[in-house]
Amino acid sequence: MKVARFVTAFPASVIGALAIAIASPAVMLAQAGGAHTDHDNGGEQRGQASALIKVVRESTERYKAVSVAEADGYQLQFGCVSGPDSGAMGMHFVNGNLVGDGEVDATHPEIVIYEPLPNGKLRLIGADYLVIAAQWDATHTAPPQLGGQLFHLFEAPNRFGLPAFYTLHVWAWKENPTGAFVNWHQNVSCETFSGRR
Repeated sequence: MKVARFVTAFPASVIGALAIAIASPAVMLAQAGGAHTDHDNGGEQRGQASALIKVVRESTERYKAVSVAEADGYQLQFGCVSGPDSGAMGMHFVNGNLVGDGEVDATHPEIVIYEPLPNGKLRLIGADYLVIAAQWDATHTAPPQLGGQLFHLFEAPNRFGLPAFYTLHVWAWKENPTGAFVNWHQNVSCETFSGRR
């Protein structure tokens, strides 16, 4: 895996949690049993998933212009994250205030995700919701979910020595053949990332 350019604008615990979310392919899930996928047992869950994607699109459409995201407090925290076998996650622009509030709101993602293009521009491809588990668990009796999608749980202790956290990627702007809510996008590339923003 390759992580280019690391920016240290937020506290180490938040940066560390984000590092796990975007760098670790092995996760433990908040939901019981196997892998987190888009497969469901009925039309109701498919409808909820579609509704969530619609909300994410409506809430992030203005961020197609990166300058608007930056004006709203989102900052690039990592370069472009790619994996050797799983595609990439792209460039994560993080809103530290939203990460630190301990809550999840589908209309205000903690992270917006971009893919670098050959012409030097960035294309909005999705959002990532992230909450520190201790903050969430202090006021909730169940793991977070949006639109019927349970968040992935990264437990502590972990090999990174960081607190546990929950995360959910939503690939709302670029269809992912392996699912709209998985961590890695097999059709995202960091090849044209210049190392700068």
